Amino acid sequence: MNNLKEDDLPNGKNTGSRSLFYGYVIALAAFLMLMMGWGIFYIYGVFFNPLSQDFGWTRAMTSGAFSISILVSGILGIVAGRLSDRLGPRIVLVFCTVILALGYVMMSVIQDLWQFYLVYGVIVAAGLSGYWAPLVAAISRWFVKRRGMMTGIVSGGISFGTLVLPPLVAHLINAVDWRMTYIIIGVLVLVIDLVVLWFFRSDPHTMGLTPLGASITTKPHLLRGLSMAQSMKTRQFWMVCLIYLCFGLFQTAVVVHIVPYAQDLKISAVNAAGILSIIGGVSLAARIIMGAMVDKLKVRITTIISLIILTGALIWLQFADSLWKLYLFAGIMGFGYGGLSCLQSLIAVELFGLISMGVITALFSFSYNIGGAVGPVMAGFLFDTGGSYRWAFLICALAAIIALSFSFFVHQPDKPNSDKP
Repeated sequence: MNNLKEDDLPNGKNTGSRSLFYGYVIALAAFLMLMMGWGIFYIYGVFFNPLSQDFGWTRAMTSGAFSISILVSGILGIVAGRLSDRLGPRIVLVFCTVILALGYVMMSVIQDLWQFYLVYGVIVAAGLSGYWAPLVAAISRWFVKRRGMMTGIVSGGISFGTLVLPPLVAHLINAVDWRMTYIIIGVLVLVIDLVVLWFFRSDPHTMGLTPLGASITTKPHLLRGLSMAQSMKTRQFWMVCLIYLCFGLFQTAVVVHIVPYAQDLKISAVNAAGILSIIGGVSLAARIIMGAMVDKLKVRITTIISLIILTGALIWLQFADSLWKLYLFAGIMGFGYGGLSCLQSLIAVELFGLISMGVITALFSFSYNIGGAVGPVMAGFLFDTGGSYRWAFLICALAAIIALSFSFFVHQPDKPNSDKP
């Protein structure tokens, strides 16, 4: 396929009986990478009680490593996004995969809190830093037509991970303990992701292909849009950052603490893990649906819809004190969470173009990570001091209302010199 010429491949499609457009292989690869990266990371709640009980840590202490990890991954994600724009995602992802696998294996030998924070908060975070912006940036380069839907499908790898992995990991912890489970996870991450990366390519032009839906006579999309510096001077950039900061706060507080909250209600560990599975399953469908909606509607509309759903879910959580109510919450939360998650890179493209899309997406992700660092520790601290998640969940609902309010004011900015390289 590398020997094919652009003239033989209009609009990203092969002619005659040639094979399927390679962008779909890229999408599958990115889906699997996200499942093995953030999909595993977000099932931290399944490990919460085993870690807390083995070491005698408070919930704030046990939440701390997750908070440090999500903050560090956001900071390093900006670096990964910049390197992805300059060097291509593949080099960044190979390095991050090795570090991530090493971090999970090292989790099996921790003995003290500082080791926990170092391994999970720094090493695992360093590995995760390349598992978002480089991948979604690659999808935007491969697809013009169906970009929203394909981004939604690819980001659904995270949701698929949170759908299928929580009950499996819960059973595995019961069978072989949490230390051996982390070793198994580390080995799987290394093997699966390195095999997947063998097929990964960051740009269709390197294979003699054009993006799906792009004209072969059109200059590459990468030459259009605002630079990072120009984008950061707009009000819209900071409004989106604030939206994702609030999103990070309530979303991570929920995924870290919803399982221990359910177990406090005398719900079994496996049934409690099922709450995360429902969030993951529904969010998988939501990413595809909302991603497809962006192809027909403005990204602002789908952002507002997602935040309305999330606000409703978090209001319902204030009254969810039984398994069926928590499962209903998980379904509503999953739909809004999946929708808003897949819009991050699409907002970057629609508002600011592709010229600095990797690093802009990483900056939005970093805003999410700042909120994500606060959310779990905030919830753990409020539980430790008050013996209840009531105030923590109320703060989550207020954060969702604030994010929803911001979303009504996000409009496309003027794009000075947008046609210049």
